[in-house]
Amino acid sequence: MRILNASITGMILACFFTNSSLHGEEWNQFRGPGGQGASSAKNLPVKWDNNSNIAWKRKLPGAGASSPISLNGKLYLTCYSGYGTYPETRGTLEKLTLHLVCVDAKSTKIVFDKKIPPAQPESKRVRDHGYAAPTPTTDGKHLFVFFGKSGVFKFDLEGNQIWKTSVGTQTHGWGCGTSPVLYKDIVIVNASVESGELVGIDKKSGDVKWRQEGIRRAWNTPHIVKLENGKSEVVVSVQGKVLAFDPESGKKLWECYGIQDYVCPSIISKDGIVYAIGGRKSQAIAIKAGGSGDVTETHRKWVANAGANVSSPIIHDGHLYWVSDRNRTAYCLKLSNGEVVTKRRFPAQPYASALFGDGKVYIVTRSSGTYVLEAKPDFPILSHNDIDDGSTFNASPIVADGKLYLRSDSYLYCIGK
Repeated sequence: MRILNASITGMILACFFTNSSLHGEEWNQFRGPGGQGASSAKNLPVKWDNNSNIAWKRKLPGAGASSPISLNGKLYLTCYSGYGTYPETRGTLEKLTLHLVCVDAKSTKIVFDKKIPPAQPESKRVRDHGYAAPTPTTDGKHLFVFFGKSGVFKFDLEGNQIWKTSVGTQTHGWGCGTSPVLYKDIVIVNASVESGELVGIDKKSGDVKWRQEGIRRAWNTPHIVKLENGKSEVVVSVQGKVLAFDPESGKKLWECYGIQDYVCPSIISKDGIVYAIGGRKSQAIAIKAGGSGDVTETHRKWVANAGANVSSPIIHDGHLYWVSDRNRTAYCLKLSNGEVVTKRRFPAQPYASALFGDGKVYIVTRSSGTYVLEAKPDFPILSHNDIDDGSTFNASPIVADGKLYLRSDSYLYCIGK
């Protein structure tokens, strides 16, 4: 009996550690697990260029600003082709094609390239990031992809479409930039551009379970924040307000004074406090989640004069870090009171969101390479790594299996030995 018990115990422990290891390696949505833009991986690369520390690069079938996600040694991302790529005058709108692409991280081969006809008429021009900006998400068995007015799609891991659901038909000159997130059996989508709504979709059937109006001028991905009582809220930053909803029912829970402008950076959280940045007026706000009604006077912790137009922040060791794309400024704020510890001119413009890993902050700029900074309040630059492939790097970087992945409008790069 002892031998049997020991064997069972060993099997349980083996499964536990295997699953834990795999979970730690996967990057399952925009900005990774929990949408925090952080990895627990160690020994991440610090220096690379066109001739060193690039494990491989793969030519992509189209451009895009979406990040890849990783699952079981595969990378999934979206692209667009046929129209609107560089130079912008090439092609006609009728030839626009959307792509869901799977790349094998070991062989570097494209496993499938699923071509999706867009719902027409699409926006004639999307500034800067094009027609494939939302990052896919996965529950480990299926892929969920958002293509703006063309809809929300569910695919299996072989690229076969299971359902498609419309969340609105409107377009915008800045296109669609929000990524879907999963909460239990619900796919949550910020359809601010398409319908001015936050939408909850049954992930099995594709049926809309709930809708909430009032999602104005918001290009940020919804954030799931966990409370001390075990409950969760889905929080989104819109013009003028931060809003929280019950992710299962869609019921509105609370609202708070927010960014007084359109909002692109996504919210992040720690210990039940959400942090929102954004706006051309450069604002940062901290709010304790879990309230009811208007919580501006009761749950707002602080407001700071620091922000970004597009890029989202990370949290590390009691501080909030990011680099603003608008004024090319590196910021470090104290989580406790919003004090601006560092405000320093940055050498180049990022569009991607910051990534934390191995005590470092990775800032991918649009055309001037990737800067690696030490995650300390004075934000020292450790290295500047430039890859010139003749296109733009708009996508946020990810970490999978101990390696760094960068995506440009032309290639997917695996950075590491």
